[in-house]
Amino acid sequence: MKTRVDLMLSRSPVGIFFAVGLLLLSLCSCVTTGTGSDNRSAGSADRQPGISAAYRSQDYILYELQGGETPESLAREFLGDPKKRWVIQDNNEGIPYKKGRLIVIPLREEPRGGLYINGYQKVPILTYHRFGGKSRSRLSMPADLFDQQMAYLKENGYRVIPLSDLIGFMQFRTALPKKAVVITIDDGYKSVYDIAFPILKKYGFTATLFIYLDFIGIPGSSLTWDQLRQMKAEGFEVGSHTLSHCNLIKRRKDEDQKTYMERVKRELFLSKQIIDRKLGQDTFAIAFPYGTYNREILKLCKKAGYRLGLSVKRGGNPFFLNPLSLNRSQLLQRDLDYFIRNLDTFQDVSLR
Repeated sequence: MKTRVDLMLSRSPVGIFFAVGLLLLSLCSCVTTGTGSDNRSAGSADRQPGISAAYRSQDYILYELQGGETPESLAREFLGDPKKRWVIQDNNEGIPYKKGRLIVIPLREEPRGGLYINGYQKVPILTYHRFGGKSRSRLSMPADLFDQQMAYLKENGYRVIPLSDLIGFMQFRTALPKKAVVITIDDGYKSVYDIAFPILKKYGFTATLFIYLDFIGIPGSSLTWDQLRQMKAEGFEVGSHTLSHCNLIKRRKDEDQKTYMERVKRELFLSKQIIDRKLGQDTFAIAFPYGTYNREILKLCKKAGYRLGLSVKRGGNPFFLNPLSLNRSQLLQRDLDYFIRNLDTFQDVSLR
């Protein structure tokens, strides 16, 4: 039996917007007061036995730092998962983690799919290609500007998340940080390792690298498999950008339909198989060369085992989009204001 979300995903854009409105109304009607079976009010707080300096209600823990705690350690102890450090961070903005400080640890589950009573979350996916200041190509990002962009994310509370975190989000199973952003880098240029990698590490960020196989390993130009393995060990993810970076929806002049489809299948299936074997993984995402795809391509991607597919259509990604045709914003202008305009993370929806 289909859920409300399943039905919503199969409908037209108008139907999707209407379904989102229904879900928002449902959220409005399901707000609880936080009163539990022991008749405590949501505002009451009892000392939590066995946990030093912790106070708990049904909605939150008020914890006095003992010294040495981090968002990761607090998330591990109280939320059961160090990856949920963002829950601690989002609810304690600007508070230093010093002995004696009080930290709020919310116990209620964050809104799945980023769905709130006043709108829904959108996750921007930013796209880069090569790095360095000498090239005049719009696809080449100067190192100093890339550093400024990453500093802006860090200083303004954005959380750079792995692309794989979108899988649960798009399935309406999990929540993400309110200002979640994904960074992707296409093709596999050597400058990714030489320039982008150290800058991203400087700010504690990672990225998803989409490589096309015919390019990898070209001396002096592209990434090597050893460099990819090193970045993966540092938390970076690697996805497919096909074998040859061809336009998947264009049939060549010398091809009939059967030959064309056999070539496309090879681009999608074999690229995944090679990356899987080389990096010891199950490659879950593909970035379409030139951002082009059609229904047949999406069907093949699903059959190949991809769970996320990325275009270059500008805009953020709410949970109800087709996960095989996500939006990405290419950073093609060399100014910080343009970068900031691509960081829209929320869509207001009025129910009045």
